[in-house]
Amino acid sequence: MNLEKIAEIVDGQLNGTSDTEILGAAALKNARSGEISFVENHGKTDFAETAKNIEASCLLVPEDFDMELPCAFIRVKNPKLAFAKVAEKLYPPNFRFNDHHPTAVIHEKADVRAGYVGAFVTIGENTHIGEGAQIHDGVRIGSHVTIGKHTVIRPNAVIYDHVSIGHDCVIHAGVVIGADGFGFVRDREGYVKFPQIGTVVIEDNVEIGANSCVDRGALGATRIGAGTKIDNLVQIAHNVEIGRRVVIASQTGISGSTVIEDDCVIGGQVGFGDHARVLSGAIIGSQAGVLPGKIVRAGVWWGTPVQPLDEYKRQNAHVKGIARLKDEVKELKRQVTEMRGEK
Repeated sequence: MNLEKIAEIVDGQLNGTSDTEILGAAALKNARSGEISFVENHGKTDFAETAKNIEASCLLVPEDFDMELPCAFIRVKNPKLAFAKVAEKLYPPNFRFNDHHPTAVIHEKADVRAGYVGAFVTIGENTHIGEGAQIHDGVRIGSHVTIGKHTVIRPNAVIYDHVSIGHDCVIHAGVVIGADGFGFVRDREGYVKFPQIGTVVIEDNVEIGANSCVDRGALGATRIGAGTKIDNLVQIAHNVEIGRRVVIASQTGISGSTVIEDDCVIGGQVGFGDHARVLSGAIIGSQAGVLPGKIVRAGVWWGTPVQPLDEYKRQNAHVKGIARLKDEVKELKRQVTEMRGEK
């Protein structure tokens, strides 16, 4: 792909030879001839020295970039975003078509239009899989499941009965969607399981990381909105509702009936109590704890229990000052004792 085409893709201003061919993308320090990279913090004092050793054929740079480079460059609004778009074109998904492995077991009443079905896949009754979908080795898909066009299910994922997954999704290896939620009612002899007879609805363009779990609704639906991206090892409990374009980092656990609205960012290892609500635009920092029923409004939040970032910083500063305060009190007690003439 030549630089003229790349500049068109990223809506950028090219400084260099338009017919230069780009064959790959790489980090700035590793990029070689024929590759493209990007620069964000060119204002740093050490970048001028770095620039002398650049071997890449082209860099994506900010619009205010005003340095000389030994290679072509393209000015863009957001170099990292532009780089991602270019890399997406340079490294398209390796989709396979008209390839169904002979060991795959597909129910006679299933409607499977997937381009690829791998080894030892099983697909249940009345399941529909759209055109261009990719179902990789060892995947288990239950009955009455709907999977949209061009969705990719990576190896050994398990999709339970009555689950709906939209178009252009990516479900990574080991993901379990539609398992029973953790719902029990106590009686004198122990616990009675509350019905887990709902479903899971995953909208278009959702990505779910490896070994994450999405439980089915108890009586209704667990729902994940379009464009949401979920990291590895995330637990989403029954009847959770996650909005559009939400980002959730690894090892987060979300308890039942929690609602996370559109455009939220959830850091790693965040714990949510049941029936919490996170309003649109909220950012929750890593290892925060959201108590049951808590409403988290727009803004940056941190700590356990979760609180606005400024309050968390003040509280943290007070905690760090306890040792100093203890020493000061000890010294005051010594002075008082001395004044009283006591030993």
